[in-house]
Amino acid sequence: MATPRTVAFYTLGCKLNYSETSSIARLFEGAGYTEVEFEQGADVYVINTCSVTDFADRKCRKVVRQALRHSPQAFVVVVGCYAQLKPEEIAEIPGVDLVLGAAEKFRILDFIDTLSKAPGKGMVHAGEVREARNFVDAFSFGDRTRSFLKVQDGCNYKCSFCTIPQARGASRSDKVENVVANAWKIAEMGVKEIVLTGVNIGDFGNGTEVIEGTAPKKEAMFIDLIKELDKVEGISRFRISSIEPNLCTDEIIDFVAGSQRFAPHLHMPLQSGNNQQLRLMRRRYTRELYVERVARIKQQMPHACIGVDVIVGFPGETNEDFLETYHFLNDLDISYLHVFTYSERANTPAAEMDGVVPVNVRRERNEMLGILSEKKRRHFYEQHLGQNRPVLFEVHKDKNLMAGFTDNYIKIEAPLQVELLNQVLNIDLQKINREGIVEIGLRVLV
Repeated sequence: MATPRTVAFYTLGCKLNYSETSSIARLFEGAGYTEVEFEQGADVYVINTCSVTDFADRKCRKVVRQALRHSPQAFVVVVGCYAQLKPEEIAEIPGVDLVLGAAEKFRILDFIDTLSKAPGKGMVHAGEVREARNFVDAFSFGDRTRSFLKVQDGCNYKCSFCTIPQARGASRSDKVENVVANAWKIAEMGVKEIVLTGVNIGDFGNGTEVIEGTAPKKEAMFIDLIKELDKVEGISRFRISSIEPNLCTDEIIDFVAGSQRFAPHLHMPLQSGNNQQLRLMRRRYTRELYVERVARIKQQMPHACIGVDVIVGFPGETNEDFLETYHFLNDLDISYLHVFTYSERANTPAAEMDGVVPVNVRRERNEMLGILSEKKRRHFYEQHLGQNRPVLFEVHKDKNLMAGFTDNYIKIEAPLQVELLNQVLNIDLQKINREGIVEIGLRVLV
């Protein structure tokens, strides 16, 4: 086909997907394409999909329809985790022209030039996931405030509910020097905060094997990476997106506590507060280890924000199991929850397990933990009222306001002062408004 002029993107899912979409966008830019807003109408639409929720198919279909409504003759390309897991299913969606798997998505330009708009099933290029052996670096760039920097991809863990290894392949990492070089590039763009992303970033290098004592250290691990990143002076703040509790070592916690650039904010997946459920999930820790990790973080950083992932309705989860998790979380000194309702995934051990929890019960448990999360968040915010903390200011959906987060992930909002956008300033935290967001003092302490 003749080279089209414009391209638009739509990203579903995690921070890692957003970083990869940005890198794919730069490939198009380098080939002479102009990126436009999704609603503006483009010659090519690239949809980067996720497989974490059970609505992947529905979401993908909806976005394809929206794209073709804006530009009926556009070429529609679907990439990402869902594209690797169910390429033939996606190819049957009306309007989809090309489906690319994990090993092919970064070679998208090789396929675009051979596309032709024709009725019928879309073209599929999705090889075996084991072909996705190479690490391809990526980082997002958009609002000049925050960038998601990919440092690791894939996963060697075999959690019984998860399809990520099937969608992204084996664990693999970038090199420290390349991550640092990308961080400097991001700093030169004027970005103030970098969020480190990956599927299992604590496994950077051969981290799991070394930490668990099954193999000697072969290369730089995550602790080595963050020590080098801490020297990148152009970045005001680094965040660790998520790290497994078994990989969140004392050394990492102590380093973050003493760092000038790494935010006192750690997000650790729990999934269940019941040890039997953790075993069925094939997680690599117990609730007792999780308690130890939270205690260590709070000992070193009493002001630290701790986020938690939890799954409700996993097969075999009795009401007693759920209540054990609920009370476990209620007693923990944590700051907020990300609650996921379990949904069956094809080709996972959990999908074949007995003890299926009714969907309505799953939803009820999700709602209970959602309420607990808001209580935890508000309590965490209240602990810091009257304090002065650094805030990175950013745009707000309301044009009369500006938003932002403190270093320890307290969300704030204030009347817009354009000159403060993308600046990190020390601010008095005054009160919590009706929306549960902290309002700040008008006095700015530089």
